[in-house]
Amino acid sequence: MIPALRFWQVRAYQLVIRRRPATGFTELFGAAMKTSAKVALEKVARAVLQRHACPVPFHEVRTRFLGSIATPAMSVSPLPVIKGLWGGVLPSFESMDELNELLDVLVQGLWNDLTRHQKRSQPFRLTRLPPDATAANLGQFARVRREELDGFVEGIFNGQDAIDLPERAHEAVGHLGELRAMMAGISDLVARDPSAGDRNELEATFRHMRDLTRIMETEIHEAVLSCSRARRQMREARPITRPTIH
Repeated sequence: MIPALRFWQVRAYQLVIRRRPATGFTELFGAAMKTSAKVALEKVARAVLQRHACPVPFHEVRTRFLGSIATPAMSVSPLPVIKGLWGGVLPSFESMDELNELLDVLVQGLWNDLTRHQKRSQPFRLTRLPPDATAANLGQFARVRREELDGFVEGIFNGQDAIDLPERAHEAVGHLGELRAMMAGISDLVARDPSAGDRNELEATFRHMRDLTRIMETEIHEAVLSCSRARRQMREARPITRPTIH
């Protein structure tokens, strides 16, 4: 069992940020195009989920999909995960075109886009949130991060009570559980006293929350890479069944 990661240990967690080499116009333009396409995809996905009254917020849908993509379980497919957003049954549709639109946006669009985060060069980023240091924004910040972590872990576990994870993923999920508890605590604190903290305290807390967000992103990415590597090794270790020659 992974020992509890204490608050002071999380604060001491160091992230190394390396400078990137100078980027040419072509690379910048290509990155801008990719960002624009991603924003457009997420806007369409949000609209489709809202139209069909999805009870799971979009930021949690993203992380649940990512966890489901990364899970070591070999039999995961998008459709049961999508049904799970509505409690196991798809919403009602007025036409086949509506059903096809939902599946096209969520599977061919969002799900397939998230598979790229199985590469070390494509780390996952959590939802960007309002930067203004207010108590209301702090409460939203903590709630969204908690829901994102809940979604990722739910996707990893794939509906099971327990799952065998590779060592690095096991460690990452343990860290994420501690961070999730912190976010829940902050949410409860703000809910009990919405005016808690002066401006300086709130600004310091927001800086700390941004640091914790980077740690979350690092741990999520390491869990995804570790699980993807383990799943690939399992596939390669499978015996190849050859046809019987009579």
